[in-house]
Amino acid sequence: MTAEPPLPARPGDTPARPGVTPARPAAAPVRTAPATTTPVTTTPVPAAATVPAAATAATGRAPGPQAGDRVAIRPETAQDHEGVHLLHTRAFGDDGRVSRLVEALRGARAGAGPLSFVAVLDGAVVGHVLLSGCRLDAPRRIVDVLSLSPLGVLPEHQGRGIGTRLVRHALAAAEDTGAPLVFLEGDPGWYRTRGFEPATPAGFRSPSLRIPGPAFQVARLSAHEPWMTGTFVYSEPFWALDCVGLRDPEA
Repeated sequence: MTAEPPLPARPGDTPARPGVTPARPAAAPVRTAPATTTPVTTTPVPAAATVPAAATAATGRAPGPQAGDRVAIRPETAQDHEGVHLLHTRAFGDDGRVSRLVEALRGARAGAGPLSFVAVLDGAVVGHVLLSGCRLDAPRRIVDVLSLSPLGVLPEHQGRGIGTRLVRHALAAAEDTGAPLVFLEGDPGWYRTRGFEPATPAGFRSPSLRIPGPAFQVARLSAHEPWMTGTFVYSEPFWALDCVGLRDPEA
């Protein structure tokens, strides 16, 4: 869910434009692969392009590079919880469902998760990304993996590269834990340049028929081994809060 680019990454995967986005500094490079464009379910993420100075007057936003230079990425603390709650409510424009997912995932202990990071600008939380423990039902055995979701950036700070920095930081943290894979639902056009590739062609099965094919993506980290294929399984909070895939309101 992501709330930064124009894609929904479910509460389980995209940055703050509503849409479960970081790479670690000194970890093995993450493999990427091209992806097609399809709406994401729960991860809003702003485009990484900066806002030209000429557009500032019309949009009310300061140029991207200046804002981005002042942003710090750090682990989330208890003092950040209220700000993160408000951020996702605004970024996803929902009734607080994504924020409730974050609260549930904070207490869900599985695998290496949860790992939660905030982007801070002038003392205020402007972005957030969460990695939580999920599982891969592989032929040899169950494998602990991670889900990147949600990823959110406040609407007025989107398009300045904050979502990109959060995703890179999260992937770096995932690499440090020894996790072999990170999954998400999100805008393939946005995530394919940030360490992710289409999951189905790579040998993985989606946990739901309601997830658009191109939106189901994976980042294969250095601990991944060829036999680690199979079905990705979200943790219980994603199902309990109905944060998997896209519901058809006409069904």
